Amino acid sequence: MLYELIAVVRPGSLHEVKEIARMTGLQILYSGGVIRGITNWGPFRLPKPVTKHQTKYSTGHHFIMRFDSSSQVQNSVLRTLKLDPRMVRFSVVKLGDKLEEIKDVGGKVEWNNVNGVMGDMTGRNLAFPTGG
Repeated sequence: MLYELIAVVRPGSLHEVKEIARMTGLQILYSGGVIRGITNWGPFRLPKPVTKHQTKYSTGHHFIMRFDSSSQVQNSVLRTLKLDPRMVRFSVVKLGDKLEEIKDVGGKVEWNNVNGVMGDMTGRNLAFPTGG
């Protein structure tokens, strides 16, 4: 089955993001899965502040990983990420399980932010610019 992991790591250290992506990827590979691709989206403001491990976060470093694996491996990845204190949020979405559904899905996930909906790191929402 093809899955997409959307992960948000606490901001501040690109090394932590790489380490989590590497650890997750190795867990998938050692369990017989295949990594189709990893995309670093970088730091973004979160839609609303999140409290994790007694710390409040308003931004996070986002990365996307597409991988093929069994549902047991996917559940194991979720359990591992849930225990990692560096994780702010994460979600795994099943993109398909039939060859016809997933054969043309690539590994790279492009971020299309033409309207600036996410805003910038200053806290301004670029989708609703103020007059000026």
